[in-house]
Order: sequence, then C-alpha cells, then structure tokens
Amino acid sequence: FKIISFLSTIFLGFFIISTTIYSIYMGFGPMSRKLKDPFEEHEN
Repeated sequence: FKIISFLSTIFLGFFIISTTIYSIYMGFGPMSRKLKDPFEEHEN
C-alpha cells in the first residue's frame, strides 16, 4: 500500500503542476493575443 500511495502522490502533484503551467501558458503564451481584453473595449 505504501507504493500505491507514493505513486498517487506523485501523480497528483504532477497533475496540479502541469495544470498550473498550462493555465499560465494559455494566459500569457501565444494564444493570449487572440483573447480580447474587456477593459479595453469599454473605453470611450
């Protein structure tokens, strides 16, 4: 049971880190140029 808990801890940690890196990449990466800024649209 110790091996299973060890592998599941590594898997959960890797999943959280990869999700965080993916969200940062989508927010600040090359795809961010296609996203519209709602604050820029409402300026008069």
